[in-house]
Amino acid sequence: MADINWTQLREQTVGRLELKALPPTIKLPALPHAVTEFIEKSQDPEVGLKDLSTIIETDTGITTELLRYVNSTYFGLRSKARNVLQALTMLGQRQSRMFVITTGMQAAIQARQSKLLNQSCFWNSSLQRAIFAREVAGLLDADPDLAFSAGLMQDFLLPVLTNDLFEFYSEFAGDRAKMPTTLTSYEQTKHGWDHAIAAASLASVWKLPDDLTCCILLHHSGLKLHNHPLLGKTAAFAVATSALLPDQLRQTYDGLEQLVQLEKVWPEFHLEQLVETVDQKHSEIGLGVQNDFPLSRRCRTVLEEMAAAST
Repeated sequence: MADINWTQLREQTVGRLELKALPPTIKLPALPHAVTEFIEKSQDPEVGLKDLSTIIETDTGITTELLRYVNSTYFGLRSKARNVLQALTMLGQRQSRMFVITTGMQAAIQARQSKLLNQSCFWNSSLQRAIFAREVAGLLDADPDLAFSAGLMQDFLLPVLTNDLFEFYSEFAGDRAKMPTTLTSYEQTKHGWDHAIAAASLASVWKLPDDLTCCILLHHSGLKLHNHPLLGKTAAFAVATSALLPDQLRQTYDGLEQLVQLEKVWPEFHLEQLVETVDQKHSEIGLGVQNDFPLSRRCRTVLEEMAAAST
């Protein structure tokens, strides 16, 4: 695994924007208290899983999601976890921390409704990207848990931003073919910031792990990370590839075409196989997100063109 100084990278990049630079009309979400306390305590090596389980047990929602996740068919455990401590023990402290962070973030965002984005479709595509990122991380021998969490969280501010700045984002979505190639280019041109750096700035305020914050920050870096001497072998690149998948806003207009090109230069990367794996594992993962919009359906046209070209 590449030797990355994530703390230094965060300080050099996220420091460019303070949250106060965002429009005052944006109502930023807050993490549940149990999550913020868990993040703080889990950084202390003297605090064990028993103490951390006590914190989680104060939040019924996170407790329920944790037990459902650990006992899902994805893990295939013979013995089911009956309480939070058992669940945390099965996951281990690092994976438990990532799960609590992503679940808390989902709870904070799902409490907000977007006038532009269909929430069910948004979380469906977010989970698809998370699974895709984890599979790509496996090809890189990178951190799969980091890739999954960052993949799930990469766009977590979009429901808030598209609601509070509805006219700005609806203009982008309304005539997509005439807009810049990427959503971040559109945001930077109009505001001087984009949803990736805004999300990373909020993650920094929340004191999320530096590697997770940086992966969120870099998720729209695209394929230029592939040949980066350090980042090209990390979860950051895995997340950046997942950001090229289609979504409601079509954030990267030619994202799928870029993934097709990646397949040509990276022998281990097989797009159609990865898409099938995402759809297969979606139902196993136990996060309560129905796969009403399978990734294979979203990618159908490009995959059919690939199949025709190979015959």
